[in-house]
Amino acid sequence: MLSRLMSSSIRSLDRECNCTVRLLDDSEYTCTIQRDAKGQYLFDLICHHLNLLEKDYFGIRYVDPDKQRHWLEFTKSIAKQMKSQPPFTMCLRVKFYPPDPAALKEEITRYLVFLQVKRDLYHGRLLCKTSDAALLAAYILQAEIGDYDPGKHPEGYSSKFQFFPKHSEKLERRIAEIHKTELIHFAPSHGYIFFQQKQLYQVSSSSDW
Repeated sequence: MLSRLMSSSIRSLDRECNCTVRLLDDSEYTCTIQRDAKGQYLFDLICHHLNLLEKDYFGIRYVDPDKQRHWLEFTKSIAKQMKSQPPFTMCLRVKFYPPDPAALKEEITRYLVFLQVKRDLYHGRLLCKTSDAALLAAYILQAEIGDYDPGKHPEGYSSKFQFFPKHSEKLERRIAEIHKTELIHFAPSHGYIFFQQKQLYQVSSSSDW
């Protein structure tokens, strides 16, 4: 009897696997799924965890054993797509940028898209005019530290933040100038303030993690 129970328990464990999904704020969501679970099941778990209703903009990315990156297909088995042994590690990312960010209804959606824009800006995957890049970076700065305070923010304070892979001192000064003069008292929660502006960004086709 005991051996049958142990055998049943082992078979049950064999049918399960652990998944870790890295979220856009760099936290991790870990869960246990059935080996035959499809991508949609995992995606729904994450959306429920985040209380994310506007799901259509998001997807799950993973790296295969050949170091190639893919979007997880929701209609197919997760284990078969990963082509590797569990535990599985994946990332939640924005798959489609909204054409009009200001039209997003949910605060959490705006926040997550903001984090993706911030990430793409930092890794050089976001293409925009220098003036728009300065504005985006100033909004991020406002989100990070709030209003400019000369007592707390000495000359060159913006240089402590890495908004781009590289940038000039001129751009850095422009970022600080916008932050000092145009964004005072403009700090809604979660730092998605740049969504008051429209069509500021264009993400390159090589957009990645």
